[in-house]
Amino acid sequence: MSVAEPRRIVLFRHAKADWPQVSDHERPLADRGRMDAAVAGRKLADTGIAFDLALCSTATRTRETWKLAVHEFQHRPKTVYEERIYEASPGELIAVLNETPDDVRDVVLIGHNPGVHGLTDILSGEAEGDAQTRLNRRGFPAAAFALLTHSGSWKSLEPGVATLVDYWAPSE
Repeated sequence: MSVAEPRRIVLFRHAKADWPQVSDHERPLADRGRMDAAVAGRKLADTGIAFDLALCSTATRTRETWKLAVHEFQHRPKTVYEERIYEASPGELIAVLNETPDDVRDVVLIGHNPGVHGLTDILSGEAEGDAQTRLNRRGFPAAAFALLTHSGSWKSLEPGVATLVDYWAPSE
């Protein structure tokens, strides 16, 4: 793959989690989270992107979100469960994405706030249409995702080099 072809990155926040008496890492999805994860999966499938790679936090709620979302896809990407995504800062998430092989074009990263929202803001040097307005109005609620494009290599991914192309969040 040529690095001249735009790469697509979806930053996907896990769906709504429950609050049982377990560690934060082990929190499962709430009933609403299970419904929203499937809806988000359908919305992601509607983009027509055949993701090459999914990078998913090891937390229970992110793994459950991804399992329900990817069920809606025609093509299931290779999935890597990455411990470093849990509680990661935007800079740590960039470091994870910088390690992506150059033959990978489209990536979905399933993670947590405030990291995924911060990363969306930091990477977005510009935005198309009203995506930035919608993001600013809604914030980054559970099960929301942002679609960004980047024309360079994964190693060149850094603040301000991407374009926010789309943003979606479940209705409340």
